[in-house]
Amino acid sequence: MIRWAEREYSDEEIFSILSEPVREWFKRKFGTFTPPQRYAVMEIHKGENVLISSPTGSGKTLSAFLSAINELILLGKEGKLEDKIYVLYVSPLRALNNDIKRNLEGPLAEIKEVARELGYEIPEIMVGIRTSDTSSYEKSKMVRKPPHILITTPESLAIALNAPKFRERLRTVKYLIIDEVHALAENKRGSHLALSVERLQEMAEGRFVRIGLSATIHPLEEVAKFVFGFENGKPRPGLIVDVSFAKQTEIKVESVVEDLIYTPAGALSDALYNRLAELIKAHRTTLIFTNTRSGAERVAFNLKKRFPEFEGLIEAHHSSLSREVRLDVEERLKRGELRCVISSTSLELGIDIGTIDLVVLIGSPKSVNRALQRIGRAGHRLHEVSKGVILALDRDDLVEVTVLAHNARNRRLDRVKIPRNPLDVLVQHLLGMALNRVWEVEEAYNLVRRAYPFKDLPFEDFMGVLRYLAGEYAGLEERKVYAKIWLEDGRFGRRGKMTRTIYYMNVGTIPDEAKIRVYTMDKQMIGTVEEEFAERLMPGDIFVLAGRTYEFVKSRGNKIYVIPREGAKPTIPAWFSEMLPLSFDLALDIQRFRREVKGLLHRRDAVRRLVRKYGIDEKAARAVIAYFREQARYSVVPDDETVLVEFVPGKRNRYFFHTLIGRRANDALSRAFAYLVSKRKNCNVGVAINDNGFALLLPPEVELSEEEVRELFEVEDLRETLKLALDNTELLKRRFRHVANRGLLILRRYVGRSKRLGRQQVMAVSLLKVLKENHPDFPLLKEVYREIMEDKMDVEGAEQFLDWVREGRIKVEFRRQDVPSPFAFNLEAIGSSDVVLMEDRRELIKQLHRKIMAMIGEAQEVPVKRS
Repeated sequence: MIRWAEREYSDEEIFSILSEPVREWFKRKFGTFTPPQRYAVMEIHKGENVLISSPTGSGKTLSAFLSAINELILLGKEGKLEDKIYVLYVSPLRALNNDIKRNLEGPLAEIKEVARELGYEIPEIMVGIRTSDTSSYEKSKMVRKPPHILITTPESLAIALNAPKFRERLRTVKYLIIDEVHALAENKRGSHLALSVERLQEMAEGRFVRIGLSATIHPLEEVAKFVFGFENGKPRPGLIVDVSFAKQTEIKVESVVEDLIYTPAGALSDALYNRLAELIKAHRTTLIFTNTRSGAERVAFNLKKRFPEFEGLIEAHHSSLSREVRLDVEERLKRGELRCVISSTSLELGIDIGTIDLVVLIGSPKSVNRALQRIGRAGHRLHEVSKGVILALDRDDLVEVTVLAHNARNRRLDRVKIPRNPLDVLVQHLLGMALNRVWEVEEAYNLVRRAYPFKDLPFEDFMGVLRYLAGEYAGLEERKVYAKIWLEDGRFGRRGKMTRTIYYMNVGTIPDEAKIRVYTMDKQMIGTVEEEFAERLMPGDIFVLAGRTYEFVKSRGNKIYVIPREGAKPTIPAWFSEMLPLSFDLALDIQRFRREVKGLLHRRDAVRRLVRKYGIDEKAARAVIAYFREQARYSVVPDDETVLVEFVPGKRNRYFFHTLIGRRANDALSRAFAYLVSKRKNCNVGVAINDNGFALLLPPEVELSEEEVRELFEVEDLRETLKLALDNTELLKRRFRHVANRGLLILRRYVGRSKRLGRQQVMAVSLLKVLKENHPDFPLLKEVYREIMEDKMDVEGAEQFLDWVREGRIKVEFRRQDVPSPFAFNLEAIGSSDVVLMEDRRELIKQLHRKIMAMIGEAQEVPVKRS
């Protein structure tokens, strides 16, 4: 049974289990235990599985290691410390591994010194790192003399489990520590690790203690099941230590200007950078998050240019920079040499970056958990307050961050979504298992289902993967996809000499990043786009590259072909690929907030009430009230009881669906609706989506009646419709390459050679076609649809929303209007404008706003009485 830790142990109780040198060292160094240590150390000592959720700087890493270190010191004192691995520490970040090694070696040397003072000599406790950066020489040394504490990554653990000599060394593990669980649980790296852990347990000499360390995450019961795994269909017992509330957080929301619509772009930029400079000057070290890599570069460049006094004191940090540059920034930050670092998302995780006084978020981080993780980087020690400021730059953003900050202060967290039954990950592990020995099918199936992501795996899917690995799907061998195992009489094992090499060279879940080259039809290269951007393209789409507009025609491998279309309106905005999606739970809370504000519009104290309840400044509260008043006077305020669909005729007929269920769920819904409309009306349908809704863009001669719009919400089987809508899209072709890579259908590397990405993509498209025609139930085909619908999109959120409409909990309000309503401005800007730059977007919104104000009889911004 999984229980919540209720007992907080006293210093005396914990000291009583520690050996003399460890006890003496701890007293000198820290004096007293922190909350996670008070709840966890004794339980780990007793052999309990433990999940610790607590803020950065609260001592959770030491909570995990203390019992293990204590045991190693005791063994050393008694002369029983052997050359074997006792502790296995897994982290998703190689950079974090070096930090951990340093942070362990220091204390271990200090404890050794204290022991010497106390009159006994203890042997050295060895700490080793095994990752893809570790040399073959180091690895072979580890086989001969393994470290007592081994630090590794999920990928390197999977390889170690199949290294013939080294895997024997892993049998002795007594403690497994998984760090940064929140960064692993929601993706396939986590699913991969969960299976590795169960394979490790199956070969280990005894049951090892599992310790999970996580920042803010919810629901903790599910995450605990993910870390502890299952046995006989039931979650393994263990304890949840939740001290994420032990640290005080202070979050402010600010609007950088009084008027978010009419302030010229230049003035808005000035206000933003002046406010950032004020905040940087008022604090010793400030960390700024921008959500995108290009945004991080832009902010760093502008701050340096506008404020020469910051020269050499401000740096950018994001994943596109080289490792050397990133490490240099981290080291200078640690040494206190920088006043400010601007990051996209790369500094969210637990790399030790020293003391930060303030975290600033430019725009919404899109999820409460992410906001708390980022702001938790400030005030590194437990007793310090984590201070955060969120700056809103447009009205939708302002509404979103108002609710997000309120939820963060009240610890109302978003639910984590753990992938279910990712079959491409299963392929790798079943092959890994076959490399080690012959398995009974039933025995292997039971092992796989001990890993949380596979606990409900249907037996036929499991057998489908085995049959694919055994080469039982006709027609694949002609395409150089050969059997890798044998399968007969309810047993399976490895086949072929090269299978082990194939496994080593292709293990892992992170797809190779592709830069997609863009060519005209006469083979002139124009530039490159991100793969994620290319995934969105449909034939006929217009997009901007290098300041010019082009129409997408087709793709071949990692090239896409276009026709120049001077002056055509873009259908896809260039900034789409890096955007973070709003979580479904937070979207629903914003719907409820809309209803609450709607109820305040006629009250004189509306602004004061918002300031008091939501902790935003008066400027922000006035902007929110004005925004809602305009929407209410011109149209309807969509909320948790009303979905507004507005039809705006024009050069393209636009249908705006104000669904507000987050971009991932809107993505699923909009593609299905667009598919249904294109089939019924026999025309092309453009789509624009954001977190608040989506627009369907139709030719001027094609209209949908109110009845036809309502029928869309009655769609029988959303998943099946979506599957048809995905047919022949770039998204399906490119995601299939990722799944085929992970599922060893298309090998990335073979016998020392890497296969070019373009070549892999060509193979993926031809295999996809063959499988769809001949083997519609092929496991990796099933997986690509599951990954797109459940991991990339949020088909469950979309289904839930449609159910609410069908049940009448949410009513559909249909309006025909001459101009999009204020709540649709951002969608209009994404979908149907000449918007190339953010300035164009602001200009369009200004024009729309003037039209609306004239219609509702207001000369300027709706005046709001100050309360």
